[in-house]
Amino acid sequence: MAKPITPLLAADTIIELIDLPGSPFVLIERAFPPYGWAIPGGFVDVGETVEHAAIREAKEETCLDVKLIALLGLYSNPERDPRNHTVTAVYVAQAHGMPTAADDAKVCGVFNFSNLPELLAFDHGLVVADYQAFRTDGRNRVAPLRI
Repeated sequence: MAKPITPLLAADTIIELIDLPGSPFVLIERAFPPYGWAIPGGFVDVGETVEHAAIREAKEETCLDVKLIALLGLYSNPERDPRNHTVTAVYVAQAHGMPTAADDAKVCGVFNFSNLPELLAFDHGLVVADYQAFRTDGRNRVAPLRI
């Protein structure tokens, strides 16, 4: 039987900075197309769990050691990434300290819901809206299913 052709798999991490008032979160400005601000993340390597990929990518792009606290949701719209059909698992994590841009990140920024950058890459505007609902509902809510 032929090997199936499937979407690419990624992991993204919304990093809450728990040392700062209100626990703002980190976004990166992408150094490569598609440009814009994004949740830190990237592709899962063969032989790696999605959770380890989320932790690794967060460290590579922000230099922060993160602790995953929740799975926000899976995002699989075939149009979400203009380069390929990519499915991502988005985690919420906590970290201490301040981020430093590295790897695919041109700049790291610290944001809350009232000062978001204008241009968010991929479908990250939707993801941040789901995260806002998650934070508002006392962490008892995951992203809604979109069928």
